[in-house]
Amino acid sequence: MKKNELKEKANQLRADVLKMVTNANSGHPGGALGMADSWTVLHYEFLNDKPEDPDWDDRDRFILSNGHTCPLLYAVLADKGYFPGKELNSFRKLGALLQGHPSTAKGTPGVEFSSGSLGHGLSFGAGVSAAGRLDGRNYKTYVSISDAECQEGQTWEAASVARDKELGNLCALLDYNDSQIDGKVSDIMDVAPLVEKWESFGWRVIEIDGHDYDEIEAAFQDFAEKSSRHGKPTVIVSNNTLGKGVSFMEGDYRWHHGTLSEEQMEQALEELGMKG
Repeated sequence: MKKNELKEKANQLRADVLKMVTNANSGHPGGALGMADSWTVLHYEFLNDKPEDPDWDDRDRFILSNGHTCPLLYAVLADKGYFPGKELNSFRKLGALLQGHPSTAKGTPGVEFSSGSLGHGLSFGAGVSAAGRLDGRNYKTYVSISDAECQEGQTWEAASVARDKELGNLCALLDYNDSQIDGKVSDIMDVAPLVEKWESFGWRVIEIDGHDYDEIEAAFQDFAEKSSRHGKPTVIVSNNTLGKGVSFMEGDYRWHHGTLSEEQMEQALEELGMKG
């Protein structure tokens, strides 16, 4: 896909996220909008998968640890054909395929991991990466984590395990937007300096502007070229803006969770170029 096509795809996914959350009258749109650019590059340019065969043994694994941002995952999966797009309309409905946090119990195609409590996704991802090596598989494991998850001790335990087991096929994509549900991460429990911390844990660190497509593509390309069965795991520290693409949401932690009014939705879709 060309760069302008990737940008348009990211905004399409953002619009889907806002429609899902507003239709459900509940959800977490801010982080999902902020991650849309890096996810678009990953899922449409680098991730090796087969939507027609979700359980393909050699598929790359994408694990969503910060599971409250699942509207973006569902939008991606529907767009790629894992399940019909009409399922997005049932988001957060009792008994529906698409729950408020990803759940493998529903058998949702493309969902690798049930993620509710923050902080344990990287542990699971390390295990998935190690299992692939033991099975002689060449798949890569990508784990989406958040900056607030770096307040959790389990994240750093997983980082230590990944280093010691030399999980060179493991890549963490870290959403660094300095926002959590009750304020700024830097005010509540600062996790800075993240680059230096991950380096001290023995990881390869690539820091990017999460809305610069050249930097995003270069980071994933670097991981693809240097990943190996035995080596340093990689973390991409993606500096993102919460609510990216919608002016009244950008950088406002109060949009970590929330729904849009009819007027706000109209404005948001217009700003995203998705109106009409």
